[in-house]
Amino acid sequence: MAPAEAIRKIIHVDMDAFYASVEQRDNPELRGKPLAVGGAAARGVVAAASYEARTFGVHSAMPSVTAARKCPEIIFVKPRFEVYRAVSQQIREIFAEYTPLIEPLSLDEAYLDVTQNLKGMPVATQIALEIRAKIKAVTGLNASAGISYNKFLAKMASDLNKPNGQAVITPKNGPAFVASLPIKKFHGVGPATAEKMRKLGIETGADLKAQSLAFLTQHFGKSGPYFHGIARGIDDRQVRPDRVRKSVGAEDTFAEDIDTLDLATSELKPLAEKVWRHCEAKGFSGKTVTVKIKYSDFTQATRSRSNSLPFANGNDVLEAAASLLATVYPFRRSVRLLGVTLSSLTNDRVAGDGELLQLGLDL
Repeated sequence: MAPAEAIRKIIHVDMDAFYASVEQRDNPELRGKPLAVGGAAARGVVAAASYEARTFGVHSAMPSVTAARKCPEIIFVKPRFEVYRAVSQQIREIFAEYTPLIEPLSLDEAYLDVTQNLKGMPVATQIALEIRAKIKAVTGLNASAGISYNKFLAKMASDLNKPNGQAVITPKNGPAFVASLPIKKFHGVGPATAEKMRKLGIETGADLKAQSLAFLTQHFGKSGPYFHGIARGIDDRQVRPDRVRKSVGAEDTFAEDIDTLDLATSELKPLAEKVWRHCEAKGFSGKTVTVKIKYSDFTQATRSRSNSLPFANGNDVLEAAASLLATVYPFRRSVRLLGVTLSSLTNDRVAGDGELLQLGLDL
């Protein structure tokens, strides 16, 4: 008889109010005060909020004017992404002491598979405690963690005892935990999908479990099998240290709305340049350019174009983005935000003479 497959031990580590906590660490005068990382201007957006600010209802992606209205005492600090990246690297080095199976999701969170770990430690909760203690010792920052037998439940567990805590969801408790969970709190279910589910009579994990695979696939397409699994506490996705980034993008919200095509096109240039600089630094290109347009009434549109070969340079990306933007002119409203994204990423690049180059292969 084949041996039973070992139960996986997955840890999801999530830094607590990461950007804001770094700023409070580096400036003692900000400690204990409501803080927002982001622009204070009329068109600014909150990138991160301290826990002191969150008690007033301030959260990331909130317009700065709304944050200031909710919390008149709030302090706005400009983001320092180079500092956040450096701290994130320190944290990744701590993870690597325990396992090579690390899947970063962003600068401040990652999945770790510690089923077989470099320390030979049998208990994942103890590994999470050690990692959090080392992060505190090295960076001065607090981290929370979730421990479970799959990625979905580890992610959900990391929110249960925030800030500066951890929680475990065992195989025995997983299905019951999911059954009682409101759909709007499911990781991977956004507001639009939650509303669609609500209209279908699905408001809890138990409601989701009651639906057949055929029903979920009919209404949610490729996501149907995933929803069918997680409703039962099942998620077979592996922790992928080689997870390929799907896209690179940049966007900007303007101080004043834009009405003319010329001005809007000129605003694409720094966005396309920023995207291409990142691609060059990482040694890849992409085949698909997407332009995002957000109007003054907050409605938005996207336009995309795909090539058979990867883009060769930043000017080509800009030219493609500009031609896509022209297809929505005259604008139906004034434009408040533009974005440029390069996707279908690859290590292949096209030389100036049209020859295909292959990059990043150190054999």
